[in-house]
Amino acid sequence: MSNVIVLGGHGKVALLATRILADRGHTVTSVIRNADQADEVRAHGGQPHVADIQQQTITDFAELVHGHDAVVWSAGAGGGSADRTWAVDRDAAILSMQGAARAGVDRYVMVSWSGSVLDHGVPQDDDFFAYAQSKVIADAVLRDSGLRWTIVAPSTLTDDEPTGSIGWDGSSTQVPRGDVAHVVADAVESDHTVGKTLRFNTGSTPIADFLRSAG
Repeated sequence: MSNVIVLGGHGKVALLATRILADRGHTVTSVIRNADQADEVRAHGGQPHVADIQQQTITDFAELVHGHDAVVWSAGAGGGSADRTWAVDRDAAILSMQGAARAGVDRYVMVSWSGSVLDHGVPQDDDFFAYAQSKVIADAVLRDSGLRWTIVAPSTLTDDEPTGSIGWDGSSTQVPRGDVAHVVADAVESDHTVGKTLRFNTGSTPIADFLRSAG
């Protein structure tokens, strides 16, 4: 079993992934910004660590992830301020990759977005542009990082009951957060997903089969 550190540990996907990983015997450190979130992290099987990822330097990130076997990036600004979106979804994400490389932690799983492509189509004057652009940039840097990366790229997230099955036909629809968490946990455990971008929404293919067939 491995030691996994989850950045953005109080997010809904992160908490669900933490529970799955912990139930499978992994040790999960969940990085949270607010100490009040610690009990919920523990209830999901994680070990809380309080740190504001927006304030971390490369050295800070290296110290934070040192000794772990895998990094999961599941953090995000959550909308609102474009400046904070750039600072978290782009800048902090990239700094965390650099910190992981410096610390010798080469397994890195990024929770991204299915629309994270160069021609994402979001107008520059749209409030969503900062997020879309940040994801494109962070994903591109990760692919060029030399880390053993996997990009988990779901479509629009819902709180529906997970189905255990996903698919991808190139359209952006919806997928339950529970299924995304399952993909994250499986990706951490699977060398087959290294170097792959997994775009998906809800579908008819069992998650394990979808990951095995990912090109």
